[in-house]
Amino acid sequence: MARAQKAGRVAMGDMIKRLNKKYGMRVAHDLNQENPTEVKEWIATGSRWLDSTIAKGQLAGIPVGKITEIAGLSATGKSYLAVQIAANAQKMGHFVVYFDSESAISPDFIRNAGVDLDPEKFIYIQAVTVEQVLEMIEEFLGMEQQTLFVWDSIANTPTESDKEGDFNPNSSVGKKARTLSLAFQKLTIPIANAQCTLLGLNQLKTVIPTTHAQRMEAMSEPYATPGGKAMHYNASLRIWLTGRKAKSAFVKDENGFTIGSEIKARLKKSRFGTERRECTFKIMWGSDEVRIL
Repeated sequence: MARAQKAGRVAMGDMIKRLNKKYGMRVAHDLNQENPTEVKEWIATGSRWLDSTIAKGQLAGIPVGKITEIAGLSATGKSYLAVQIAANAQKMGHFVVYFDSESAISPDFIRNAGVDLDPEKFIYIQAVTVEQVLEMIEEFLGMEQQTLFVWDSIANTPTESDKEGDFNPNSSVGKKARTLSLAFQKLTIPIANAQCTLLGLNQLKTVIPTTHAQRMEAMSEPYATPGGKAMHYNASLRIWLTGRKAKSAFVKDENGFTIGSEIKARLKKSRFGTERRECTFKIMWGSDEVRIL
């Protein structure tokens, strides 16, 4: 019987082409060349202190092609920081989609932050349910347009079961966490391949411990974010914002009125080797010009 001929060795470049052809999309990459894992662009936050904290040795910002979470206590400037990032994204030629579940963003506020409200550059969408937001993000990804998605906020957006159910908080326990977990598994790679950016705003909740172990943990970290662990695992960058209560943390005008506040930012998670870094910056919100110092 004739001996079977040994198959020739396949070059890895040919294997990459074969895999991409078989699966109908670019799934295999040579990381020495252009690839979706590398952060090629950063969207400035408006604070040079924060931008210089995010990545080592460079003035960075929010990574394009990745998922970022900005979580904070009440009145720590989450929404303003988000619209400032949106304005800077537009300067880079990115389209902006703003999902608002809190019905708190006014056109004047957005314009004062420098955002162009031209519908060819900016779309405002009321975030009615978590499922609708995620489905719309998936639909926008097919536009082949670099897009910044701002979700304000994850904590305040109900699920379909929340919307249709009663006011019993136990009737849909864990639904949002499971939905987000499934969605981010599905959307993370398409967001990277399309070089789009998802910026999710979230709330910091005070941990109420019920066991000794939880009390010990709360001593070192008194805050947590709602919505499960999906953002914890899938976000490349998580920024926590807290404010200072000292009188020196507030900016006053010549008449003694408070027109700004000092914000503390901590990198809760960073895939850029900068986790746990901190900085402070000031947001001027009561003067004629809303800006970050």
